[in-house]
Amino acid sequence: MAVAFAAMPRLAHATCEPITGACIDSDTLWPHAGPTQFMSLSGSETTAIDRISFGLVATYLRGSLVFHSSSPGPLGSDRYVIENQIDTTFLFAYGVTDRLELDLALPVTVFQDGGGASVVAGATNGLPPTASRDMRFGVTYAFLRPEKKHPWRHDASGFGIAARFETVAPTGDENAFAAERAAVFVPSLSLDWRGVLDKHSRSIFAGVEIGARIRPETDFIGARIGTQGIIAVGAGLDILSRGLLSVTGELRFLPVFTSQADVTVNGGSYTSTSNGAYITPAEWMVTLRSAPLEGGDFSLQLGAGGWLPTANFQPATTPIFRMAFGVAFAPRGRDTDGDGVPDAADKCPLEPGSKSSGEGAGCPERATPP
Repeated sequence: MAVAFAAMPRLAHATCEPITGACIDSDTLWPHAGPTQFMSLSGSETTAIDRISFGLVATYLRGSLVFHSSSPGPLGSDRYVIENQIDTTFLFAYGVTDRLELDLALPVTVFQDGGGASVVAGATNGLPPTASRDMRFGVTYAFLRPEKKHPWRHDASGFGIAARFETVAPTGDENAFAAERAAVFVPSLSLDWRGVLDKHSRSIFAGVEIGARIRPETDFIGARIGTQGIIAVGAGLDILSRGLLSVTGELRFLPVFTSQADVTVNGGSYTSTSNGAYITPAEWMVTLRSAPLEGGDFSLQLGAGGWLPTANFQPATTPIFRMAFGVAFAPRGRDTDGDGVPDAADKCPLEPGSKSSGEGAGCPERATPP
């Protein structure tokens, strides 16, 4: 399947038509690079120093942009601007220090269908079946890392706090609802906690992310998207020991601080007038996660969710239904016993031992019986 990529970055899309232009990002799930327990929340851990994390998140959305017309009929009608959509995001992170991480996200739409801007009378723009989306890059710093040791576990527990700053560059296809009209700045703060449940190395964990997406206002048929907040919470539980199988639940709210509008048409000219209403795109998601390798650096995730009703209508950029699959390798460099052998390679992660490689890596030397 052919995918169109932008030839070079652009700082702004000057070709966006007011009211009928497509310079709006229809997919609000912006997954994070680096270690995380959740699909949509970032974590407090960072990639190990001089190591590279990489991952892929693929998501299917149903009905992320729906245009409601007041006619025909007394109840009006709904037409899909975007009906079905499959997006993939390639994620990369580099550990500069044991607390500082550089992040990069490259999203692409591999398939989408719907009427595009043509669902609006007078608009002629069709919807491209594939598109490049806006790239994101940023930095993460861990202020507090969960390092409390427990004799039942080989990984960290306790609280962690990390700060992030991302920049969204408008490099995507402005005719495909895949790009912002200008750069977006995303500061956020993440706090998470992990606690031990039992001697079978199972744990319970939770996370919170608070931030903002700071951008200029875009108006698409009265749906105005400008600066919005980020409020995300999640909680999870290990079903099987050592993270072999976990289940998580997540809620994400993106309140828009710009008043919505009513649009009128007069002689082919569109007029948008503020109506004093505000929207909050919100989603829920339940996810199964597995980290099958020792140390938890490699993980698989499968989640499903959709629109969380915060009003009696579906806000723009909120899908009716979403499925997501993620795979990631994010080395965290955990070394619980402090012997210089990372937990991922340590055969005795609770006992300080030799740095030698092989079957006894990280294990103390045993006395030879006489």
